[in-house]
Amino acid sequence: MSKHSIFLRIYAGLVILVVLVALFGYLLVQIINYQRAQEYRESLTDGISFVISEGVARQQTEQQRLDWISDASDLLELPIYYLDAQKVDLSRTEEKRIENQKAVVRYDAEQGIAYLVLGIRNDPKHYLYIKVDQIGERQMKALPVFILDYLVYYPGQEQEYLKKIQQHFSYHVGVEKISQLNLDSEQIGRLRSDQSVILWRDSATVRGTTISIVSPLPNSPTNVLVLGPVPMFNWMPVKLAAGITLLSMFLLCLGVYGLIVPMQRKLKQVNQALDVMKTGDMSQRVPVEGHDEMASLASSYNSMSDHIQRLIEAQRELMRAVSHELRTPVARIRFGMEMLADEDDHEYRLQQVEMIDKDIEALNTLIDEIMTYAKLEQGTPSLDFEKIALIDVLQQVATETEALKTQKIIHLNPLSSDVVVDAERRYLHRVVQNLVGNAVRYCDHQVSLSGGVNHQTKMAYVCVEDDGPGIPEEDRKRVFEAFARLDDSRTRASGGYGLGLSIVSRIAYWFGGTIEVDQSPELGGARFTMSWPVERFKKKKVQASKEKA
Repeated sequence: MSKHSIFLRIYAGLVILVVLVALFGYLLVQIINYQRAQEYRESLTDGISFVISEGVARQQTEQQRLDWISDASDLLELPIYYLDAQKVDLSRTEEKRIENQKAVVRYDAEQGIAYLVLGIRNDPKHYLYIKVDQIGERQMKALPVFILDYLVYYPGQEQEYLKKIQQHFSYHVGVEKISQLNLDSEQIGRLRSDQSVILWRDSATVRGTTISIVSPLPNSPTNVLVLGPVPMFNWMPVKLAAGITLLSMFLLCLGVYGLIVPMQRKLKQVNQALDVMKTGDMSQRVPVEGHDEMASLASSYNSMSDHIQRLIEAQRELMRAVSHELRTPVARIRFGMEMLADEDDHEYRLQQVEMIDKDIEALNTLIDEIMTYAKLEQGTPSLDFEKIALIDVLQQVATETEALKTQKIIHLNPLSSDVVVDAERRYLHRVVQNLVGNAVRYCDHQVSLSGGVNHQTKMAYVCVEDDGPGIPEEDRKRVFEAFARLDDSRTRASGGYGLGLSIVSRIAYWFGGTIEVDQSPELGGARFTMSWPVERFKKKKVQASKEKA
C-alpha cells in the first residue's frame, strides 16, 4: 500500500520537481550565459575592431594595407588575414554588424578559439579575418597602440576624436592625468619608460573584478591614455541569479499546486458528500479514483454510507416486519385469555394454557431471532476465532436435530476429525443449525449435511442439501433478505419468520466468507453452501506479530 501512498507520491513528486526545476534552471543559465558571453565578446571587440579597420582603410594602396596588417599581426602576435569578401559566408545578422562597423565574433567553445571578421570602410570587397587563440598581457598592451595610431592623424584634436570613437567602445576610453589614477611608484616608473600598465581592481560592487589599461601619451608626461575599467565576465550576476531563483520558486509553486490540487478536489468531493448526508440524503457517493489514501477515504465513505443506508432500511423493514409478526401471537394470546375467562372446563382450560405457552415460546424465539439479526446487522460483532474440529459442530447439530423427532432423515457425510478450521464456535453452530432447520422444514424426506476444506482456495465450507422442491433461480438472492418469504402460507405452516437465512448471510459476511444457494445435484432440492477463509485466525496472529515487531 506504501507505493500507492498519496504522501509518498507527493514527496517523490517534490523531489522530482526540484530536480527538474534545478535542471531547467541550469539549462536556462547556460542558454542565457551563452548569449551573454557572445554579447560580451562582441562588446569587447567592437571598439578596437573599428580602430583596426580604420587603420587599414587609411592605407592608400593594397600593398600598404598588407604591410600594415602584417605589422598589426606581429604587434598582437595573432594571425590577421586580408580575405576576399566572397570567400566569407556571413549570415544576415553578421552582415548587419559589418554594415554598422562592428565586429563579427565566431567562438569555437571546444577549441577555445575566437574568429573575428572585420569590415573595411572603403573596401567592401575584402574582410579582415583574425584568429584569436589567446588573450594575454601582450595583446592587451597592444590595444592602446592602435588607438594612438588612429589619433596621430588628428594632432591637437585627440579629445574630440576620442569622444567620436567612444560610441564604438562599450568601456571608457579617454585621456586622464596620472595623478588621478592612484598609481604606485613602480607603475608610474613604467609609464615614464613608455610601457603600458595593466590595472586589476577587485571590488564588492556589482561590477566585480575590472581591468584597466594605462598607456603613456607621446609628448605628454602628465597625461595617459586609459582604456577601461573593463568588467570581467560574471557567469552569475545578481540580477540573473535573482531572476532564475524567482522563476524556479514560481515553477516550484506551480508544481506543488499541481500536486495538491487533485487531493484538494477529492477532499472537496468528500466534504460535499458529507454536507448532502447531513441533510438526510444517503444516496450521495464519492468517486473512487486510484489506490491512494484519498481513494481509501472515498471507499470508506461509500462503505459507511452503504452501511448507514442499509441500517436505516433494515430498521424500517425490521419495524414493519416485527409489528406484523408480533400481532399474530399476541392476538392468539389475547384470544386464549378471553377463552380462559369464560371457560369452566378444566381440560379445555389446560389446552388453552398450553396454546398460550406455545405462543409465548414463539414470541421468545422471534425476539431472539430479531436480537441476533440486529446485532449482526449493526456492526462487527465480537468474534472469538479458535481452532475447531469441523466434524464436532456438524455432529452436534445433527444430534440436536434428530432429538427433535422431525421424522426426517439427517445424513451426515463422513468427515475426518483432522479437518480443523478457524471459526467462532457459537456463530458457526448457529449457521449450521439455521441451515439444517430450514432444510428440515422444506424437505420431503432427507437432509444431507457435509463440510470440509478446499485446499486450492484455502477456504473451509459447510454444505446442507435437501430433497424438497428447491428454490427458483430468480428467488435465490431474495431468500437472504430479512423477513423474506417465497411461499408465505407454507412458511407460516412451518413456523419460520424469514430471519434464519438473513442471520446466516450476516455471519458469513463477518466471517469474511460467502453464502450461496443452488440446486442439489444428488437430492434435487436446495443446496446451501457457506465458505470462509480456513486460516483467518492464523493470518491475524501473524499480522499482529509483525505489527509488534
